[in-house]
Amino acid sequence: PPSATPEQAGLLRLCVAPLSVAELSAYLSLPFSVVTVLITELLTAELVQARSSIVRKALPDRSLLEAVMHGLQRL
Repeated sequence: PPSATPEQAGLLRLCVAPLSVAELSAYLSLPFSVVTVLITELLTAELVQARSSIVRKALPDRSLLEAVMHGLQRL
């Protein structure tokens, strides 16, 4: 929107893909707390959507992890 601050406009440009608040903070070189406030304002204005993080349902295969570990040890 035209009333968006430069920081909010930057956040909106980055929010095309799902990102965490920490990632947004790093990309914009702004403190985490500042980005949290800006995101909260954008959520209130319904300009962005928030969702919970994705939780893995299964652990990786142990044999695959061991193969990677042994490969790294050989380096």
